[in-house]
Amino acid sequence: MAVIPKNDKRLIRSWSMYDWANSAYNLVITSTIFPAYYTAITATEERGDVVSFFGFEVINTALSNFSLAVAYLIMAVTLPFISSYADVKGKKKPIMMAFTYLGAVACMGLFFFRIETLELGIILFALAAMGYIGGVLFNNSYLPEIASPDQQDRVSAQGFAYGYVGCVTLQLICLLFILKPDWFGITDPSFGPRLSFLLVGLWWAGFATIPFKALPGNQKVMTGPSRKLFKTVILEFRIILRKIGRMERIKRFLPAYFFYAAGVQTVMIVAAAFGAKELHMESSKLIITILLIQLVAILGALIMSKLSERFGNINILIVVVLVWIGICFSAFFIHSEMQFYILACVVGLVMGGIQSLSRSTYSKFLPENTRDTTSFFSFYDVTEKVAIVMGLLSFGFIEQISHNIRYSALSLSVFFIVGCLLLFRLLRFNKVMTA
Repeated sequence: MAVIPKNDKRLIRSWSMYDWANSAYNLVITSTIFPAYYTAITATEERGDVVSFFGFEVINTALSNFSLAVAYLIMAVTLPFISSYADVKGKKKPIMMAFTYLGAVACMGLFFFRIETLELGIILFALAAMGYIGGVLFNNSYLPEIASPDQQDRVSAQGFAYGYVGCVTLQLICLLFILKPDWFGITDPSFGPRLSFLLVGLWWAGFATIPFKALPGNQKVMTGPSRKLFKTVILEFRIILRKIGRMERIKRFLPAYFFYAAGVQTVMIVAAAFGAKELHMESSKLIITILLIQLVAILGALIMSKLSERFGNINILIVVVLVWIGICFSAFFIHSEMQFYILACVVGLVMGGIQSLSRSTYSKFLPENTRDTTSFFSFYDVTEKVAIVMGLLSFGFIEQISHNIRYSALSLSVFFIVGCLLLFRLLRFNKVMTA
């Protein structure tokens, strides 16, 4: 199999288009239209914000957080073995495609989501998340293969920039159907949001064909008989685990990443619900706010990439995490829409930077020219997904017992504080990561 050319502009653009394709899910389903639609149809005067899910009485936002937590937990347990299988059998791209189409079809299925089909809607919501998680893992694993270490910050930032532009583009299209239904003869108020879910699936599956055509497959690691496949996959998993155990930088980075990623990802998921519950903001205003976050995030990703060249990745990550701590405390005290907008701009700036820089930092820590990039990145993605499980469960649990989402927001600062302290253990490696 031919060696993948590093720093090839056309290949990098094609790889970046996967972020363009799947980020529509992250914005429309995770952050904006779905949460707003879900909150609206599950809140009634009679029952308040409590819903019945297979006979269990649960607060609506806690239910959605718990369902995501289950999806992330399932993926966290299975991804290391799926990625080892992909490396062993040379199935990286086919499995990436399978996860992509799982997520896309689940999003299309949400077109039929109404309060009468709550259970089905929650299941599809979780399946879409699983498809997104799997696709991101395999896409991330291509980063050290297509870019040299000195270019990985820039390439990672470019991918996230493509993602933010792509998701905002589709979001604006969806908003036309939601805010101007009369232009299209739409009389059912639920049709616009449900059509948006369908469009996300079509967008995701459609634009993903660009990287699928350009990205090469990976070479098999196993050449023995297929009956030994299970043992070979387990052996590959153990080999990668031992390798990581000998890499001091990765051993120190992943615990820090675990804690601050729990905070970052949870904030992204619950931001719209927070604005709706505490500030009683209209869905249209919340959606516009999240759009603002995505646009500012483009700038954040590019700025952090430039700053890391001068000051090193770890220094910049520490500063960004400190800003996140301030965001959590600020969220507890805000009481006006203007304060929410200002906080949203700050979130966008540091959200783009911390996501892009975390991915490229981990990529730089990997051995050069390694063939097991999928298996290595599975540990990065599993760390993030387990972190999200912890973040969502703690957020949902605190809201469930306190009936106050502000306390949940404040509690996220603990994750950032611990993550920041753990990053200080990596400072001695910062100098080797500057350009």
